[in-house]
Amino acid sequence: MRYEHVAGQGPRAEADARERELEALRAEVATLRGELARHEADAELRASQLERYAADLRDTFKQERARTQELRASYRATVRALADAVEARDAYTGRHAERVAAYGLVIARAAGVAVADAPELEFGFLLHDVGKVAVPDAILFKAGPLTEPEFALVRRHPVTGWDIVHEIAFLGDGALVVRHHHERWDGKGYPDGLRGEAIPVAARIFAVADTLDALTTDRPYRRATGFPQAREIIVHLAGTQFDPDVVAAYERVPDATFRALREQIG
Repeated sequence: MRYEHVAGQGPRAEADARERELEALRAEVATLRGELARHEADAELRASQLERYAADLRDTFKQERARTQELRASYRATVRALADAVEARDAYTGRHAERVAAYGLVIARAAGVAVADAPELEFGFLLHDVGKVAVPDAILFKAGPLTEPEFALVRRHPVTGWDIVHEIAFLGDGALVVRHHHERWDGKGYPDGLRGEAIPVAARIFAVADTLDALTTDRPYRRATGFPQAREIIVHLAGTQFDPDVVAAYERVPDATFRALREQIG
């Protein structure tokens, strides 16, 4: 800053003027420093509050996740208990629902379906035959061929199952498996005669897994086939009974994987 000599003012006056200006600058700097200190204190306070909020959110998230996991576990236990009750009627199917669910989840992963985020898929697989509770034992376990009225009653079980489960919220799209697990890619299935991609993808996946288990399980009227022979049959039926894309996903899974699941589940 330049200080010019003003007429009538001596060196002392100029020095006093400079000192006053310096004092004013010092005061202004002190004020700015005080404002800066307050801003820094406010920033630290807000940062501390945000850290507390973040910690609270983390705790809340952990609690919610734990509750969600507990709820899912409860749902799964309920579904498995109901599936076991349905299968207890038929000594020949053994743990059919559990095997089909395991096979179906493997095929779903191979098809790119995110099964980890969709437990309702497993629920639908496990409960697919729940409608058979309405089929009399005399028909369900009849040794000879069914009459037309008897067969019509058996064919009703997907709709009966749908009536039982479709209002259960946690089943989600799993209820669609219960209704549509006997639909065919070519439209010749039941109960609604859906064709192609009109059939829910979970039901299309289930159809392959269900046939795989049926072919590789002993029945009173035939012996089980091996997994390689079952694969040949399923591949042959791609485009008629089964979705070709689902069959292609199934083909990417080796027989050893399904055989290991079979041995594990029984």
